[in-house]
Amino acid sequence: MPEPTTKTASAFTKVPKSIEVTVGSVAEFSAETAKVGADVKWQKDGEDIQSGEKYTIRAKDTQHTLTVNEVTPNDEAVYSVICGTSKIHFDLKIFHPELTAPSPIPKELTAPSPIPKGKKKSESVVILPPPSSGEKEEDDSRKMMPTPPQEEMEVNESGNISSPSPHPEDGEEGSGLPTDDSLPDSAKGRKDSVWSVGEGSTDEIDKHDESQRSTLFIEKPQSTVINVGGDVIFTAKVEAKDLLRKPTVKWFKGKWMDLASKAGKHLQLKELYDRNAKIFTFEMHIIKAKENYGGNYRCEVTYKDKFDSCTFDLEVLESPATPQPIDIRSAFKRSGEGQDDAGELDFSGLLKHREVKQEDTGPDIDVWELLKAAQPSEYEKIAFQYGITDLRGMLKRLKRIKREEKKSAAFAKVLDPAYQVDKGGRIKLIVDLADPTVDLKWYKNGQEIRPSTNRKFIFEHKGTQRMLVINNCTLNDDAAYQVRAGDEKCQTELFVRELPVTITKELQDTSTYVGERFELECEVSEEGANVKWFKNGVELENGVRARHRIKEDGLKHYLYIDDATKADSGTYSVMTTGGTSKAEIKVDLRPLRIIQPLTDMTVKLGDEINLKCEISENISGRWYKNAQIIQSSDRVKMYHKGRIHRLIIMNSLVDDEGDYTFVPEAYAITLSAKVHVIDPPKIHLDFLKSVDYTVTVVSGNKLRLEIPVSGEPAPKVVWKRGDKVITDSGGRIRAESHPDHSSLIIDCAERDDSGNYSIMVMNEAGLDSAVIKIKVVDVPDPPEAPLVTEVGEDWCIMNWEPPKYDGGSPILGYFIERKKKQSSRWMRLNFDLCREHTFEPKKMIEGVAYEVRVFAVNAIGTSKPSMPSKAFIPLAVTSEPTLLAVDDVTDTTVTMKWRPPDHIGAAGLDGYVIEYCFEAGTVPDSDSDSAWTPIITDAAQFRNLGALTDSNEERWTVANPDLTDKTRFTIPNLPTGAKIFVRVKAVNAAGASSPRLHPQPILVKEVVEPPKIRLPRHLKQTYIRRVGETVNLVIPFQGKPRPKVIWKKDGVLVDVSQVSIRNSECDTIIFIRKAARGHSGKYELTVQVDTLEDKATIDIQIVDRPGPPQVVQIVQVWGENAALEWKPPKDNGNAAITGYTIQKADKKTMEWFTVIEHYQRTSITIPDLIIGNEYYFRAFSENMCGLSENATVTKNCAKIEKEGTPYKNPIYKEFDFSEAPQFTHPLISTIAVAGYNATLNCSVRGNPKPKIYWFKNRVLITDDPRYRTFNSQGVCTLEIRKPSPYDGGIYSCKAENDLGSTEVECKLEVKGGITYYELLMQGVPESAIQSYMRGIKVNETEKK
Repeated sequence: MPEPTTKTASAFTKVPKSIEVTVGSVAEFSAETAKVGADVKWQKDGEDIQSGEKYTIRAKDTQHTLTVNEVTPNDEAVYSVICGTSKIHFDLKIFHPELTAPSPIPKELTAPSPIPKGKKKSESVVILPPPSSGEKEEDDSRKMMPTPPQEEMEVNESGNISSPSPHPEDGEEGSGLPTDDSLPDSAKGRKDSVWSVGEGSTDEIDKHDESQRSTLFIEKPQSTVINVGGDVIFTAKVEAKDLLRKPTVKWFKGKWMDLASKAGKHLQLKELYDRNAKIFTFEMHIIKAKENYGGNYRCEVTYKDKFDSCTFDLEVLESPATPQPIDIRSAFKRSGEGQDDAGELDFSGLLKHREVKQEDTGPDIDVWELLKAAQPSEYEKIAFQYGITDLRGMLKRLKRIKREEKKSAAFAKVLDPAYQVDKGGRIKLIVDLADPTVDLKWYKNGQEIRPSTNRKFIFEHKGTQRMLVINNCTLNDDAAYQVRAGDEKCQTELFVRELPVTITKELQDTSTYVGERFELECEVSEEGANVKWFKNGVELENGVRARHRIKEDGLKHYLYIDDATKADSGTYSVMTTGGTSKAEIKVDLRPLRIIQPLTDMTVKLGDEINLKCEISENISGRWYKNAQIIQSSDRVKMYHKGRIHRLIIMNSLVDDEGDYTFVPEAYAITLSAKVHVIDPPKIHLDFLKSVDYTVTVVSGNKLRLEIPVSGEPAPKVVWKRGDKVITDSGGRIRAESHPDHSSLIIDCAERDDSGNYSIMVMNEAGLDSAVIKIKVVDVPDPPEAPLVTEVGEDWCIMNWEPPKYDGGSPILGYFIERKKKQSSRWMRLNFDLCREHTFEPKKMIEGVAYEVRVFAVNAIGTSKPSMPSKAFIPLAVTSEPTLLAVDDVTDTTVTMKWRPPDHIGAAGLDGYVIEYCFEAGTVPDSDSDSAWTPIITDAAQFRNLGALTDSNEERWTVANPDLTDKTRFTIPNLPTGAKIFVRVKAVNAAGASSPRLHPQPILVKEVVEPPKIRLPRHLKQTYIRRVGETVNLVIPFQGKPRPKVIWKKDGVLVDVSQVSIRNSECDTIIFIRKAARGHSGKYELTVQVDTLEDKATIDIQIVDRPGPPQVVQIVQVWGENAALEWKPPKDNGNAAITGYTIQKADKKTMEWFTVIEHYQRTSITIPDLIIGNEYYFRAFSENMCGLSENATVTKNCAKIEKEGTPYKNPIYKEFDFSEAPQFTHPLISTIAVAGYNATLNCSVRGNPKPKIYWFKNRVLITDDPRYRTFNSQGVCTLEIRKPSPYDGGIYSCKAENDLGSTEVECKLEVKGGITYYELLMQGVPESAIQSYMRGIKVNETEKK
């Protein structure tokens, strides 16, 4: 049950009521509000009504009134009154009392009724009753239709209709219906309707104009009437002077239909813009209009907070039919059969002709017989079915026919109801008497006809027939005829049809001049014919005040016009009953000659201007200046004497310059001249207060220097810089010229723009010039890149040179900035200007690469930064190497080895330097380098070797000129038997470390060591490789001096072209790039040192895929089984056969299916063969390398005979394994230790195989080297390498396939401290490190 609602109180205490008024009257609605001065709006069909000529809106206290003046049918609508949230609807209905029909009539046409001659006839119209709720909306327009004659109009002998006079029928009441001419203007439309659908009155158009108070429109679309298939353009114009951008325009039909979506073949929307007039033009084109395009349209324009709207109507009429000549006489049709109502005329033939679609109605039906036999209740049905419109008249005649059906005693045969004859023809009227002796008389329009001498009427007798012959019928014979026999009578109607009058001589086109006389002449086929003259479709009639005269002379007809004017131009036509003729009349002005034209003048400022012209006619005219009319004043005089016209302007001013025009009245010619007022040019530089006219501008700013100039005509201004002219072509430096000043514009001034600029103005009265100095000041240039001359552990010293250009202002000092090389954030090192050219940055981090740069500062500002210096790193040297020991000694070399320093430092380690010196008593001969080595004589001196080396660094010999990064080095070229001391230094970017000394002297003499082969364990067994693989065997050995290595295969030296052998001091390598089966065999290695040797044997086996089995045969077939046998392959691939693979194929399809794999015997029985099929079999050999490339196929096939009832295998529905992803084991929150790898595991299932995505804090993990992901058999693993607390957070795993997706998540917490430096070395962004360190401090604070 709905909730009760609260009824809102109405703002009205009295509401308007619906009323019904007649056309042309005044309708008034009144309302009363609850509050005084309330805001009340009136609407018609939802649109606001504004007070104007059509509507009058009044308000007094709480009383509000709406008055509709001169009501028309278009005013019939739903009206509304609105106050606040209250809205009241009421109706205005239009009532036509004079147009109400006495009875409903279903059709537009009426049946003819014969009337006697001399009677009067009129045609009335009726309004159909309003349509019921089930009828269509098209019936809203009331159709005009003829009714039985109620008023009469006299018809003279010539067929012209005189003014109507009231003449009601005998025995009937007059309906009072007006003729079409008596209808009010608002009720007139087309000839077949009171008004047309969509036609509005002029009052309605005025209402729209008053209601639309435009704020944007300067031209609105106007209502238009077009025919079906025609084109129309609606135009709206908006002034754009105050608008910064194009306004928005929308076109609507009705209230809400936006026409922008309907644009296409029949509707086009266009937009134009006139840059000179600054007017937007919006057009709506309707092409080949249809009937349903008619209706109300609306155009809306919006611009920011402005809005304007206007409405207009479009009426689409049916295409007019081809006009037919009107035969006035033949249009008059008689009705009746000679009874009391005879003589009425039917004017329906004068109505607009409509093409009625002819339908096949079947056989002709006598409607009179149907009406005679029908019941009265069926009359209207029959009338509607057979198109009878004058049902009332037909019923009256039917009533009289029924009364007269009694048999006549005097007449055996009466006259026919009507007769027709052409004008000038002969007609015979015949009756048959029942009693030939009865007295018979003939009557015409009630007057007895007597025999005449001119044989007009002839009476004839033939038996019982009596005949009246009428010769040479004229229009006077068109009448009602009656014959009386005794006391009885019968009557008929005679129609005389007049032949149409044709035009035998057409009108001729004529051209004439204004003031002359012209005439139009035509000739018709009959004298005394009714001829009508028309101008532009409007009938011309003779009158006292008419400018034209119409004359008739026999067959010729004339139209005269004296003293022609241009208004007499147009299309003149003459119309008769048999046709029309048209002619074009063109009235032009007499040609005007210019005797003396106006001439251009150039005068100085203050002189007199005198313009004179002479024309051939003595007519007045007007003077114009720049298309504006000139008025006389004390300074301006205009004279006209005869054909001469003169204009004098005294004490000329600059504003007097312009185009002067003289326009003779009534002529479309002009006489023009230009007046030029000149004044010498001058440059005004008073506003520049500096003596040398210097203008200072800051670089980068825009300079707009406006120099006032004067002169008439406006002088030409030329700007120059040196010899180069500055143009107004739109460059960065350009000039602009205006009537009263000239501007020099420099966009984004640069230092090169400084200099002298000259300005020169000139016109035809003279020239003037001046020089202006422009100075551009700027920030200084950036200094050169600074040089870092010295670097310490956390400091450096930098130097730089001053900038080459100081910006036009002295350098005040410098700012210094530094940044880490891999960072983009610079940090300022000094906030007070450094006035020197050297600076010492401090507090830097050791091992981090830095760059520095310099800014120069002057009074204008700070320069751009210099180029960064070369990257430098604050560094310290490493500690000394450790564990220095002798690795090997020969007769000429000593090999030393050591361990890296314990502390390397941020600078890293570039390499090592090895130095040595000789012990005393072991000094080589004088040719050696003993002069450069220290001599050690005893142990005490050796213990003081450090002091010796410190003071005698140059005595040590450097063994390696280039740094070595290895921890082992061989000192070459030593004398045999000498003893040396060795030391090693570690070197990095900061320099060499302290040396590490070997504690004992080293004797340079080689020690013999017997050879020994260290054969790897995997080579003690057979070494197997496949064909094509690479064989690379490394066999280490030992022995001193360097042993000799010998390789043999099967007792023969190895062919080095087949096998590569490479030997070194400590090992030997045998290499085969692509192994072949020929490389198989036993390889013997011999290592010799002098007479000592050692041997080892290596067995290498190269294997390949085997060949196919031999001769596969079908031994026996029984039941569903087949027995096969075969022989082993000839080629086993140099490896033992491990088994066979057997396949079968149906003879029909020859598709092979595997029966068994890895089968080791050479015979097999294959069961479960399908009965009725024939099978082939094949076998593959298999060894450790795989199956043989080919298979051996049986030559014959095994046929499985059918026995008993065939067996049908059951059909199983394939199981659908598709499944959306689902986690079978979720992620588990865990705690990891910083620095140790952590893993997150979960398991998922789904088909098809889902894709796995890992997220950290909802961010997808991609291409991050710190993470590794694995997915094996549905187990998903995320490995985090050496996590830090920064890696803690929410981790989630998402699985997704075509059937859906799912996601699990967990929390990872990483415990364990980590330093700021370690995070930075791991590549963590500095902002993230600072955020992490702040979080640690907050947690520690909360714990305390």
